[in-house]
Amino acid sequence: MHYAVPRLLQAAGWLERFYTDIYAGQAGWPRLLAALPEKCAPSGIRRLLGRATAGLPDEHIKSYPFFGVAYYARRKRAVSPEAMDKSHLWAGKAFGAKVVRDGFGNARAVYAFNTAALEILSAARQRGLFTVVEQTIVPRTIEEALLAEGRARYGGWEPEHGQNATAAALAHRERDEWEQADLIVCGSEFVRAGIQQCGGPVERCVVVPYGVDTHFAPNLRERSKGPLRVLTVGQVGLRKGAGTVLEVAKALRGTAEFRWVGPVSLLDGARTEMNRHMELTGMVARNDILQHYAWADVFFLPSICEGSATVTYEALACGLPVVTTPNAGSTVRDGVNGFIVPIYDCPAMAGRLRQLHDDRALLIRLGQAAALHAEELSLTAYQKRFLAVMEQRLKF
Repeated sequence: MHYAVPRLLQAAGWLERFYTDIYAGQAGWPRLLAALPEKCAPSGIRRLLGRATAGLPDEHIKSYPFFGVAYYARRKRAVSPEAMDKSHLWAGKAFGAKVVRDGFGNARAVYAFNTAALEILSAARQRGLFTVVEQTIVPRTIEEALLAEGRARYGGWEPEHGQNATAAALAHRERDEWEQADLIVCGSEFVRAGIQQCGGPVERCVVVPYGVDTHFAPNLRERSKGPLRVLTVGQVGLRKGAGTVLEVAKALRGTAEFRWVGPVSLLDGARTEMNRHMELTGMVARNDILQHYAWADVFFLPSICEGSATVTYEALACGLPVVTTPNAGSTVRDGVNGFIVPIYDCPAMAGRLRQLHDDRALLIRLGQAAALHAEELSLTAYQKRFLAVMEQRLKF
């Protein structure tokens, strides 16, 4: 969420130090890259330059750019899900060790993120600090089960790499983090329920829905009378419901136009089939995403596994009705500003989109409700929710 947590902590006067890997806003080689003319900068450099934000003073930031480069290199070399998980496991441990080495200053509490938190929480707890971990996605055990079901439904869509032993290590690491945390922050009820399903300490969980920047705002353009424009944003893969999107696009051929913005992680055959029925833009820079929301009539995210998908917040804030699943962990209100449909229920999803195509008054009404809901989705509203929880627990 573009540094939302450290930003709101700084705004409240609560930020002692923000630890991260690469931060382009600090002095050093990442900032020097900003001198490149924008038209000459590769997309990867443009994304790196997006790792900066206003409102975070340099003196409160400690970054590890060479560690960040090493982490990036490991991910680029990963040729299987297990290799990628090994890079995440290495990074979580290495990052935690660096933070513990550099210390907590005058902090009374620490806030860290799942699988990159264990060493930090353990050291902080030993020093008597209040410990918070944010579980950013449903627990890994449940995630693996959902992804296995997706691969069984859509065989040959993504590379098959057999058993992933490292996934179990990451799941165990998450559970250890829960035990070290005084508070577990969940972005959605879907995540909290997942922790409960895994036998985790649900009594220490609190649900705090997210927020997005104010530049995501309703687009008041008149909706076209032609095919319904359907947008999906995120990595094109089974986790986001690629198979479902394809089935729905086929069912609505001639009725709707589909566009998917994001990197593609499918095998060539599946990618070719997707390309026949929708526009795949590939990855775009963060600053370019607004034009795609402006193009759309409705946002479609049939995810099988999320934490609380911020793209649904962005779409609602842009005044788009959202058709999604319970597993997306969204704040969509069924029948009010969109529709919630069970995962893999392609006929129901196609039916909802067809309904929005045929009933433009309903499309407009749900879009207006989404825009009205936008205030609750702002970073200001998120800050109030977040700080209220922290104040209650920390008694600041």
